[in-house]
Amino acid sequence: MRNIGWGVVGYGWVARDYAAPAMLAAGHAVRAVCDPAPAARQAAHLDHPDAMLHGALPSLLADPSVEAVYVATPNHQHRAVVEACAAAGKAVLCEKPMAATLADAEAMAWAVTQAGRLYGTAFDQRHHPAHAAMRDALAAGIVGRPTAIRIVYACWLDRGWRGTGDGDNWRVDPARAGGGALMDLAPHGLDLVQYLLGAPVRDIAAFTQRCVQDYAVDDGAMLLGRAEDGTLVQLHVAYNCPDALPRRRLEVLGSEGQILAENTMGQEAGGRVTRLDASGQASPLPIADAEASPFTRQMAAFGRALVSGDHADFDVHRDLDTMRLLHRAYTEEFACR
Repeated sequence: MRNIGWGVVGYGWVARDYAAPAMLAAGHAVRAVCDPAPAARQAAHLDHPDAMLHGALPSLLADPSVEAVYVATPNHQHRAVVEACAAAGKAVLCEKPMAATLADAEAMAWAVTQAGRLYGTAFDQRHHPAHAAMRDALAAGIVGRPTAIRIVYACWLDRGWRGTGDGDNWRVDPARAGGGALMDLAPHGLDLVQYLLGAPVRDIAAFTQRCVQDYAVDDGAMLLGRAEDGTLVQLHVAYNCPDALPRRRLEVLGSEGQILAENTMGQEAGGRVTRLDASGQASPLPIADAEASPFTRQMAAFGRALVSGDHADFDVHRDLDTMRLLHRAYTEEFACR
């Protein structure tokens, strides 16, 4: 696999601590970084001294050594960046959610489809080795017929939270984020259900809350859904769960057993996966390459797709369907203030 030249747009904590290091670990190169903040560009220079630094997007897009662009700006800026990348002939890996609004996401899908460019939303949970092992086990019938999936994906995010290089906490600004815990965390769970089952979520309802944090977006949500194959889905996401508490759990129930994953949701590798048979006997589920970073696996997969032309692992229309689910969840939500 040849070296892929990446450009990074938005050098906040996810780009700095996870995505850019994953590009290098996958055998690729960080060729350029674009961020309007001088402090972010300085941090990028320290981390990647050979990369070109840009304060505005056009000069990065003019660089022929940049083949793919990772977009990690605040959500409301995704559309403009993705449209410009598509027009410049660049492949794009954009952080989730696709955008702050469904209209922006639809425009992004149209732009990359018209340009014929590879596009992916950065659903790194698809690339976690534990989740790959679970998907294969489910396909092999290890729990019989899957009947329900339950996910808890929670954290503590107060108004004063600051990620490395992120400036102010834009995630609690409805205009820039498009929503709160539901918008930020639920996309991973909804996409992961489709990945595990091979069947997307079709029906959805949501209850949201603003009961702990003092900001205008939801600090928690409970989503109820049903996948295309009839499997029921429950997803609890939160910005109001102390980080020291158990807060990352994934369960798949079936007619002949259960798979339980603990601490696999998130940016880090590892976690524990247990299979219980119908009698309640527990055994660990074997995980190939268990300590591999999901970010590194994601960057490697994107590079393979770009080089080979096989885009099956990255599908803008599938990602747009996930964005439509988020829109429905907010539009039809049952809000508790």
